[in-house]
Amino acid sequence: MKKLDTIDADTLLGIPYEPPAFVVDDLLPQGLHLLAGAPKIGKSWLALWLCLRVAQGQPLWNFAIRPCEVLYLCLEDSFQRIQSRLLDLTEDAPPALHFAVMAEQLRSGLVEQIEQFLREHPATGLVVIDTLQRIRSAGSEANPYASDYRDIGVLKALADRHNIAVLLIHHLRKLSDDDPMNMISGTTGLSGATDSNFVLRKIKRRENTATLYCTGRDIPYRELSLEFDGETHIWNLLSDDCTQVDQSGGRISFLLSALLREQPEICAPAKVLLEKLDPGGVEGLTPNSLSHQIRKSVDTLRRSGIVVTFRKSNGERLICLKRVDGVDDLPSEKIVTIGPVGNV
Repeated sequence: MKKLDTIDADTLLGIPYEPPAFVVDDLLPQGLHLLAGAPKIGKSWLALWLCLRVAQGQPLWNFAIRPCEVLYLCLEDSFQRIQSRLLDLTEDAPPALHFAVMAEQLRSGLVEQIEQFLREHPATGLVVIDTLQRIRSAGSEANPYASDYRDIGVLKALADRHNIAVLLIHHLRKLSDDDPMNMISGTTGLSGATDSNFVLRKIKRRENTATLYCTGRDIPYRELSLEFDGETHIWNLLSDDCTQVDQSGGRISFLLSALLREQPEICAPAKVLLEKLDPGGVEGLTPNSLSHQIRKSVDTLRRSGIVVTFRKSNGERLICLKRVDGVDDLPSEKIVTIGPVGNV
């Protein structure tokens, strides 16, 4: 019997894990994701435009992109149809976007094919499989849930092993449901094993507007109102109901930037740091919520010139902040470790 590999909570909190890396900021992190919608609703147009934006390094609506190479498995199309769609979207398709119209089944060589592509194109950060059903063999198992969960597990392991995002295009059930996530075709073994799920849903098929419902382990729940432009074949963003998250992250960045203008490096417990940032308590933050917001905003802060690390000293957990502003390294003597108020 193999012994359980455990870790205590105190040690776990002290490990400086990197935050999830995103291909599309706040929307598509590394991992396995599912985009589901009714047949012919425009899922493939959305997926192709996503691939284009990532390969071009252009923002997707209001979301920043991490440019990378992209592999799009268009298993229900021909190269001729893909060419036609590309010409509808752009006249300057990037060489970083790659297509295939044939692939092996999931249990008979697909993973090996993708891994070979990744070896030949190590800058790949996104793989789109359109559709999921095309890579699965006909189900004959007595337990569909186990089959769904196992298939998804293979793809999730692939994404995690190579630190890439894998997006599966899938269908919805015909029966409507108040919760769009319950409309994803198949058992909950599919939607439950992914890192994020996206459902593109129209109220009426003839309408050109739809809602993209987004939920996941590393993203906030949000609903994006979209409109399909029949001329450009692009889904345009009308509104995003999740604005508070962006505002809170931006506010934390503003407060920390103001603090670090006075002192370029600071190490302090969250409680003491909060007293420095918000002595009047007008921001409505607690030490725990401040620490949580900073951890969530590590990448955003880094892009703003603020490097964040976490460490433990004399039994206290410290948040260490350093303004770099393009300078590779600042003298360590500029670090100020702030003690609790009254003990300075």
